[in-house]
Amino acid sequence: MEVERATTSVAAGSSSAEMAVDNAAGPGAVEKPRFDPLMPSEMSSGKPQFRKVPVPPHRFSPLKRCWMEIYTPVYEHMKVDIRMNIKARRVELKTRKDTPDVSNLQKCADFVHAFMLGFDIADAVALLRLDDLYVDSFEIKDVKTLRGEHLSRAIGRLSGKGGKTKYAIENSTRTRIVIADTKIHILGSFVNIKVARDSLCSLILGSPAGKVYSKLRAVSARLAERY
Repeated sequence: MEVERATTSVAAGSSSAEMAVDNAAGPGAVEKPRFDPLMPSEMSSGKPQFRKVPVPPHRFSPLKRCWMEIYTPVYEHMKVDIRMNIKARRVELKTRKDTPDVSNLQKCADFVHAFMLGFDIADAVALLRLDDLYVDSFEIKDVKTLRGEHLSRAIGRLSGKGGKTKYAIENSTRTRIVIADTKIHILGSFVNIKVARDSLCSLILGSPAGKVYSKLRAVSARLAERY
């Protein structure tokens, strides 16, 4: 009898403990503490974070000409310090105490880097405003090994007469393309970059522009249905 009473008391104690746990998880439960996100100045022991973007020799004059257009959105809107180190020939970026988000520093570095690759400021500034934009780069030799006049003809096929082919690919895929000698840079969202890259690769491999246009129309219609 004493053993049975002991087991029943233990069972009763365990059931009451379970009920207490259930009540704690119910509407009267203690709320978890919520902490505000850390400011960049509070991260890494309060030390500022830096990014350095090298300036190629052929982009030094355009950078000098468009400096204020780069400086204004970076310093005033993104709250990131920016300066040109003339001796080292690079643009240096640093977080401030009032920088609202630590990702702003990397966004500014991507913006400056896109300008160095040859994108217009009006196109590159979208990297500061949108989160899902990227820059993808590749060379013609990554697709097919071409030399001499064959390489020149491939570059001509990519741009078309007066840049017509390049503009058609840009408008249909909502991307921006820079063809710098044998290097190709594409600015856009992940899906759109893939479509534009496939079209450019087809042109490099020798497909006529008309065939690429028709394929682009089909892919663009499919993308428009999806989004």
